[in-house]
Amino acid sequence: MRYKFEDLEVWKLSLDLGDFIYEISEMLPEVEKFNLKSQVIRAVTSISLNIAEGSTSQSNAEQSRFIGYAIRSLIEVIACLRIMERRKYLHASDLKSSTEELCHKLFIKLQAFRNALS
Repeated sequence: MRYKFEDLEVWKLSLDLGDFIYEISEMLPEVEKFNLKSQVIRAVTSISLNIAEGSTSQSNAEQSRFIGYAIRSLIEVIACLRIMERRKYLHASDLKSSTEELCHKLFIKLQAFRNALS
């Protein structure tokens, strides 16, 4: 059995972003294990979960509300990435560039999806 959210492009992109974030989080120092690492993993997981939960909604307005939560979680992920950069945990790399591009792409698609539901 397939669920509606499994066919959504934004859900698939959120899973891809999760893969990148998990990889990046492994590079963080041990001192960040219960702080930044935990926070960014919870935030990126929340994106996928809110997209999935919203897909079962009875109305477009309800689904739009959950997409809004997903957008907020994505912004939290981006903020965590900025903190990692500022603390010099992230350096220029293909992984960092790919993650930034995916964040931007997902943000645009989530906004468009929410607008289409309105």
